[in-house]
Amino acid sequence: MQDADKGTELKLDGTHLRVGIVQARFNAALTDKLAESCKTELLALGVTERHIRHVTVPGALEVPIALQAMADSGDYEALVALGCIIRGETYHFELVANESGAGVTRISLDHQIPIANAILTVENEAQAWARAEEKGRDAGRVAVEMALLLKELQ
Repeated sequence: MQDADKGTELKLDGTHLRVGIVQARFNAALTDKLAESCKTELLALGVTERHIRHVTVPGALEVPIALQAMADSGDYEALVALGCIIRGETYHFELVANESGAGVTRISLDHQIPIANAILTVENEAQAWARAEEKGRDAGRVAVEMALLLKELQ
């Protein structure tokens, strides 16, 4: 990853960070892949296993309330939202996608805590599988990068 302003490689060290992960169980095979990739990346960046708290909730609409409880605790420097919403034949897709996304953003802003949002919103299962590993990895990296940035800015 390069810093766009400086054209240099960012050295991310998550050694002293505590990260909370909230994973929706709906579409579990896909969200399990997201979680596996995210945790692998967090560990690679130095976040210790004991500083990663991973919880699951029924679906994407329940992700924000668990994130809020984690943010309220003050125990984390960054959070990660994992889920997978696949378009169906009804308006429900838009409702779940919009409301879960808005909830995640609101909690991040209200609590001034970075939340890497890796709730996939896709047209079909094939699109989800094509993105799951990379997006999980990206979420771990974004969580560490933003936690370090906020520490620097405060």
